[in-house]
Amino acid sequence: MFAVMSFSIHYTEKALCYLFVMVGLIFVVVVAKLALDAVKNQQLDPYNSSTWSVHLAVACFMAWILGVALGDMNFFYNMEPFYDASNLNNYPFVDPSRMPGQQVMDAGQMTFVPGSKLDLKKSMTFHNLDTYCVTPIVNSNSKTPAASYDFWAVGMNCCSGGPGDFSCGEYNNPHVSSGLRVMREDQREFFRLAVKQAESAYNIKAQHPLFFHWMQDPAAELVAYMDEGFKYYTLGVFAFFAFTFFFVIVSVVFFSWA
Repeated sequence: MFAVMSFSIHYTEKALCYLFVMVGLIFVVVVAKLALDAVKNQQLDPYNSSTWSVHLAVACFMAWILGVALGDMNFFYNMEPFYDASNLNNYPFVDPSRMPGQQVMDAGQMTFVPGSKLDLKKSMTFHNLDTYCVTPIVNSNSKTPAASYDFWAVGMNCCSGGPGDFSCGEYNNPHVSSGLRVMREDQREFFRLAVKQAESAYNIKAQHPLFFHWMQDPAAELVAYMDEGFKYYTLGVFAFFAFTFFFVIVSVVFFSWA
């Protein structure tokens, strides 16, 4: 269940993914039914023990519910952003002062032309439990201001809201000119609201804003999403194995005393 909910089948074949989840649930129900029958038989025949049947049913139920819940979390936070960004395009040499955001809506990774930087004087925040920070990406070599500020570096809880206060990503690295697209829709909505506030505060336009994590190597960061997903999957499997092993030992000791 953990693997089914964590990896590509959840992304490409959702119906098949949830079919496997239902098959797993049916298996758990069957094991629980067998345990219940064993308990009833023990009432008729005291020498027919049902303890291990109940133990197996409880372990299977815990495995199913933890696999589904933790797998869905692993997919949402790590693997889904990796699959989303991997399926989008990589745009090199984008001039933020000339390229309209509408023309690169399918961007996953983007490298801007030399001279591109963060315009920290136009940074803005939006507060909703977390602090959503945005600042426009501009071409410092351009002689005319952009007609529309469509490219924004963003981050969460890395600014206070004061003018020029933006400490997200590699904001202080002079060699950075790339960004990795923000893929989580629940975050993008709040970043859009922050951009709306920036439009009003600085009298600028952002017709089709796109949001990026400002970094030097987006490809490496993308691989890190996948690595995190596999890491949490592996840790989860071994942690549950250790818990189950401990559960069995405790049960053996308890049943031997009983």
